[in-house]
Amino acid sequence: MNRSSYVLHETDVVVATVDQPYVLRLRDLPDDEKPREKLIKYGPDVLRTNELLAIVLNVGTRKEEVLTMTKRILNEYGEQPLAQERNVKRLMEELALPETKACQIVACFEIGRRFFDRGTGRALTIRTPKQAYAYLKDMHDLPKEHLRGLYLNHHYRLIHDEVISIGSLTANIVHPREVFRPALEYAASAVILAHNHPSGSTKPSVADRAITKQLAAAGQLIGIELLDHMIIGKQGFSNIPLA
Repeated sequence: MNRSSYVLHETDVVVATVDQPYVLRLRDLPDDEKPREKLIKYGPDVLRTNELLAIVLNVGTRKEEVLTMTKRILNEYGEQPLAQERNVKRLMEELALPETKACQIVACFEIGRRFFDRGTGRALTIRTPKQAYAYLKDMHDLPKEHLRGLYLNHHYRLIHDEVISIGSLTANIVHPREVFRPALEYAASAVILAHNHPSGSTKPSVADRAITKQLAAAGQLIGIELLDHMIIGKQGFSNIPLA
């Protein structure tokens, strides 16, 4: 079921041999291919996202070279969820990152978010499921199931985006308090939920339907409306019935 509108009430270089491939480390790359040197010479527009993130992290770990690390981070977590993530411990656990690296990532995107918010004074308006899907569609590539919350004010403007949980949706991990805590914190009037199915299917499970009904009822009690719960799949999205 699709609602028409909402109403409020790669950079690793591999040299292949017959026996075993070798991955060249950052310091082994030609100067023109190193992220920092490319930034200085050409500006930020020519760099891939993982190259920009590699500049922020500077070095990798003993087990993982920095460009390999940043490519893995973006592939496993997704660009938008990573940019909105504020929970350092969750990044550490989900991506097997050292505390320092997780702190650098959260701080980097928080700085960008604050400058963007203060510099433009503009916010995204989401009035229809198609607009929500356009914002969230990158979720279809995530290898794990993510539950996202988009929190709107009474003008339908997006005021907060949060990764609520990672992993298969169950009543144990998707508790109303986890969904509506950010709504109370940011004085939101409504929330749009979305989660991806790594299988690619957009068909809601029995658990999806039960959790959605529970959350819609909880939202009514506290006066914060659940506008939608979307499932993002490989080919599009579907809406879970709220009642």
